[in-house]
Amino acid sequence: QVQLAESGGGLVQAGGSLKLSCAASGRGFSTYAMGWFRQAPGKEREFVAAISLGGGWKNYADSVKGRFTISRDNAKNMVYLQLNSLSPEDTAVYYCAGRLTAPRQAPAAYDIWGQGTQVTVSS
Repeated sequence: QVQLAESGGGLVQAGGSLKLSCAASGRGFSTYAMGWFRQAPGKEREFVAAISLGGGWKNYADSVKGRFTISRDNAKNMVYLQLNSLSPEDTAVYYCAGRLTAPRQAPAAYDIWGQGTQVTVSS
């Protein structure tokens, strides 16, 4: 069973950047499609980005398209989310998640989750 752990969150000013990392432990990471989700206080968890097993296919929520970039390094068992041009609306706990085979946008489709990392953007 693969386990996930996010890092890289923090406090940043509007317009700034952060890079989130998700480290996978255990065997079989390359068989998992990976996604990033976020949850703001009082809101439902929402899709941010997803990437296929080999990294050749990527998908983004409209709200982050052109600002965030998802990537993965299967040799290092890592998934990344580069966050640029941040705004206060991006403030949330960010989670990485994995599911076997093809990536999806629905959180319920994912089998494994990390504990989350807080991103706070000040105006």
